[in-house]
Amino acid sequence: YNAALGPYKGGLRFASNVNLSIIKFLGFEQTFKDALTCLPIGGAKGGSDFSPIGRSDGEVMRFCQAFMTEFHRHIGQDIDCPAGDVGVGGREVGYLYGQYRRIVGAAEFGAMSGKAVCTGGSILRPEATGFGAVYYLREVLKHDGKEVKGIRVAMSGYGNVGWGIMKKAAELGAKVTYFAGPDGYIHDPDGVTGEKLDYILEMRAKDPMHCKPYADKFGCEFVAGEKCWGVKDVDVYMPAAMQNDVKMESAEKIAASGVKYYIEVANMPTTNDALYFMMDQPGMIVAPSKAVNAGGVAVSGLEMSQNAERLAWTAEEVDAKLRHIMVNIHKASMEAAEECGLGYNLVAGANIAGFKKVADAMMAQGIV
Repeated sequence: YNAALGPYKGGLRFASNVNLSIIKFLGFEQTFKDALTCLPIGGAKGGSDFSPIGRSDGEVMRFCQAFMTEFHRHIGQDIDCPAGDVGVGGREVGYLYGQYRRIVGAAEFGAMSGKAVCTGGSILRPEATGFGAVYYLREVLKHDGKEVKGIRVAMSGYGNVGWGIMKKAAELGAKVTYFAGPDGYIHDPDGVTGEKLDYILEMRAKDPMHCKPYADKFGCEFVAGEKCWGVKDVDVYMPAAMQNDVKMESAEKIAASGVKYYIEVANMPTTNDALYFMMDQPGMIVAPSKAVNAGGVAVSGLEMSQNAERLAWTAEEVDAKLRHIMVNIHKASMEAAEECGLGYNLVAGANIAGFKKVADAMMAQGIV
């Protein structure tokens, strides 16, 4: 979509609802998100309406190989480095990269990110988006003079991103007490910690469309066919599933709940009218996805750096760099809003800071 700052960088999405308009808006958002990381990467997005759900490993492998047979001519470590997104996890990236490597006849590790660690991938990449979201939340709370310890979170989604939020929240003394899936939502007052985190991975691998087995196993409340938007016994809402997940009806419930913090994690999970409605609520702090979920692409960028240097950093090194990036993203968004007289408007601040970085690079290179 835009490569003014560096090679195109963004995820491939394999899902039945993928179409050109979705890819365009994701690519547009990705451009400014990538700029916020301050890494030398541009923005891009791609994918297919092929869904891996219900397919055998063989079917998925053959599709990935056919996809890459055409796609390989458009990518490369200095041109475009795709990663995974919805429907494209470690398995799919492995099949895609394997085919790319066979075709080009070289171990060009930087041509794709999200790879398995044994093939040049970065430690913590699956958890990175969720980890980064919690680090961003911590900065928002710090701005309000609060700590993340003891914070209760309600969220949607329990894929890699949601699982990363649960894990990092537990590490920092917070807890996810509500999470929603396609079939309904779970209420676990004790929070998702310890063996429960391990069980979510197991549950997701067996059946990604149902979270009720969690309630059955741990004796928690399960509410079928509903989302947890509007519950009052939490401090933060974090939508981490899909785009347009939170519509006006849900936004009104969230506003009525009195919960102060609305932290977007999925790519644009809130419809425009719902987002503006919540931004207008007195005292409510809204953080935009392009800033909050940038931790995923940040670690993808760090994977490119490791590949270029033929190095493998430890989990502690990657986590420290990710935390530093997320702190800077919050700071840049806050300062950009304040410079424009908008106060603590993180949505506007992220848009301004990301746009300015891309526009400055374009102008400096004579691209007008």
